[in-house]
Amino acid sequence: MTDELQPHIALALRHARPGMTVTSIPRLEIGVGQATSGTSPCLYRSMICFILQGAKDVAIQDNLLRYDCAQYLVSALDLPLSGQIHNAEDGRPYVAVSLVLDPALLAEVASTMPPVRDPDAPGIGIAINPMTPPLRDTLLRLLALLDTPGDIPVLAPMAERELLYRLLQGPQGRLLRHIARPEGALGRIRRAVEWIRDHHNTRLRIEALCDASGMSRASLHRHFVALTGLSPIQYQKQLRLQEARQLLLSGDRTASDVAFAVGYESSSQFSREYLRQFGAPPVRDVQQIRRSIGSAAMN
Repeated sequence: MTDELQPHIALALRHARPGMTVTSIPRLEIGVGQATSGTSPCLYRSMICFILQGAKDVAIQDNLLRYDCAQYLVSALDLPLSGQIHNAEDGRPYVAVSLVLDPALLAEVASTMPPVRDPDAPGIGIAINPMTPPLRDTLLRLLALLDTPGDIPVLAPMAERELLYRLLQGPQGRLLRHIARPEGALGRIRRAVEWIRDHHNTRLRIEALCDASGMSRASLHRHFVALTGLSPIQYQKQLRLQEARQLLLSGDRTASDVAFAVGYESSSQFSREYLRQFGAPPVRDVQQIRRSIGSAAMN
């Protein structure tokens, strides 16, 4: 599999820098990184992720999922998870390509295929399945367009449609079809997640979530936990803490200022929950990250 992905890796590294690169192809991003010593919180969007080199562990609920270049990952909605990157066996960096999913385009492609009756409950909102030669070939054609940007407006939509078609034919076709159906349970929970993200720094109102999703309180809680592994309140807390970390890293604001900015009413509660989430108090955690970034830049 590694040899078959060498053209993909060469293209990705030619057009990406360390970290996450937003490419000129709509919704297509390339991640390049080094192995991490432990798990760290991360936000997975509704996307498909193809690892080209290295591997990654993803923890959701009590499940630990590992995938590498032999598999692809489907995330049905925005999910706060814990992840750990692993380099390739010979120490080469982790390289991955992700495509953020467009529900309208998914619905359009699915409508051209024979109708399938799926159960209303899609199950957990993340899954891993084996990579296939047709998927690998289509992904290469999509990445190759980065070398000819003038072709992207015409050919990228065609390659994306083919990629989605292949994915809809695969084992996770059911999960992808649920993404394309706004009236189903997954579509309703996606609306609840969107409401939480838009209002993450205010007090969570379950009634507002029920209105946004069109679900009863009991149905909302049951499907939300089944899909995300978290209750709505736990989900909001994860978003707040991740935004707080980014705010601390991006400026010179104090921990107290950041705590109130993301919706905490008590800076001491924020510090306790931050320590529990990231393993260090806010100031020390940010200092450790900055030292780590500085060391990597010098190597």
